[in-house]
Amino acid sequence: MAQDAELRPGETTVELPPAQDAWLRFIGRIRTPFLERADCPRQGSLDGPECRVELIPELEPALDGIDRSETIELLYWLDRSRRDLLTQSPRGSGDLRGTFSLRSPNRPNPIGTSVVRLVRREGTVLVVRGLDCLDGTPLIDLKPARCDHAKRPDPTAGA
Repeated sequence: MAQDAELRPGETTVELPPAQDAWLRFIGRIRTPFLERADCPRQGSLDGPECRVELIPELEPALDGIDRSETIELLYWLDRSRRDLLTQSPRGSGDLRGTFSLRSPNRPNPIGTSVVRLVRREGTVLVVRGLDCLDGTPLIDLKPARCDHAKRPDPTAGA
């Protein structure tokens, strides 16, 4: 979606200074059946269609052991999103809310996150279910949704 996309009633924008380079490196692309924003399911579903997370070949060793995880968290850049909305009217709601109170892709730094189910690994490709982004979305990072080697503190300890 471009900056000049039509606003819904009551939505407001801001003109921000030029972005500083965060030195992010896209590590791959996400392939989904969703070609337009209206096609994307809201917040995905773990039984949704199979999608492909395609990493650049140089990163193949970084995937070693990923297939031990049932669920993976993906971070991606919503490259077709507006970046100037302060208030938004969520699709179909008629309400007006502040951008930071929504999971809308339209935000100053359009970073998307999804927890997806890993179906299988094919070299540098992860086949997953649960995505809600457009085909060709740039991938920023991925990690297991839970680490089996990291212990969580017992909230009842010392009580």
